[in-house]
Amino acid sequence: MSVIENIINIPGEYIKEIFGQFDYNIRKIEKTLHVSVLLRDDEIKIIGNEVEVDRARQVIYALYEIAQKHEPIDEQKINYIISLSLSEKTESYSELDKDIICHTMNGKPVKAKTHGQKKYVDDIDNHMITFGIGPAGTGKTYLAMAKAITAFKNNEVSRIILTRPAIEAGENLGFLPGDLQSKVDPYLRPLYDALYQIMGSEQFIHNSEKGLIEVAPLAYMRGRTLDNAFIILDEAQNTTSAQMKMFLTRIGFGSKVIVTGDLTQKDLKYDITSGLEVAIKVLKNVDDIAFVYLTNEDVVRHPLVQKIVKAYEVYESKKSKNHDRFKNDDKNKKGR
Repeated sequence: MSVIENIINIPGEYIKEIFGQFDYNIRKIEKTLHVSVLLRDDEIKIIGNEVEVDRARQVIYALYEIAQKHEPIDEQKINYIISLSLSEKTESYSELDKDIICHTMNGKPVKAKTHGQKKYVDDIDNHMITFGIGPAGTGKTYLAMAKAITAFKNNEVSRIILTRPAIEAGENLGFLPGDLQSKVDPYLRPLYDALYQIMGSEQFIHNSEKGLIEVAPLAYMRGRTLDNAFIILDEAQNTTSAQMKMFLTRIGFGSKVIVTGDLTQKDLKYDITSGLEVAIKVLKNVDDIAFVYLTNEDVVRHPLVQKIVKAYEVYESKKSKNHDRFKNDDKNKKGR
């Protein structure tokens, strides 16, 4: 295949952000897309075969758009934009920057960073119940919390209810030291962390004391009807089928529900079927319920987390195939 050159003119003030510290971003593009990138004043020259040069050009233009907005260009963004270029979708990256859900206490905008997250956020807006299913680091809980706090501040709901199963203690917390709050707090800590970051500790405490924000273990939802509330069930893979049914039948008028879970990280006993797995099968065709499946490509934590998730997916896939093969071999032996 013939080698071509393509020249991009970028204002000098954005070159530093696009290239990154010690030219890390450009080196990543060169290595992944098999091109050479040279800088001469404000001109960026890309050398390689036609397809790879076009992909590299799209990636650099996407980085240029981010730099123009004075947003940081981190490794997660670089990796994701490159992965989009390989699937011929780089031009759609700019769509992710359009909608800001809210701002943290430090003024940092909270918004979808991948197309999987964008679908998740859109489905939350358009459905009464949304299931966000995917591996660690895909923003399932954090984005759900951002949507809940935004709805609360806009008076779309009158309260926020956050819950998760305290599975590690079997929802039997009596043997743990301390009062009730200190017993359940360790299991609810991730929810508190997100609340403090987006809402602020003082505002959270104020609304919590007024009963407008409630953080409680799942067992405490039984027997209630939750009207005009934004309800989040976190770590849903650790619910039993009975608990999931109980939770979903608490929903009242004017409420919106988000259920998040990671089916690869169940803490239930081996002989107990996850309530999340059952809900996926039972509710898949019910109107006004959306299921969003996030993948390792939607991981927005440290890039190493994405590699870990991918490695486990490969391992578990091989393990499952080997299990099926041994199962079939055993059937064949019995049939002889």
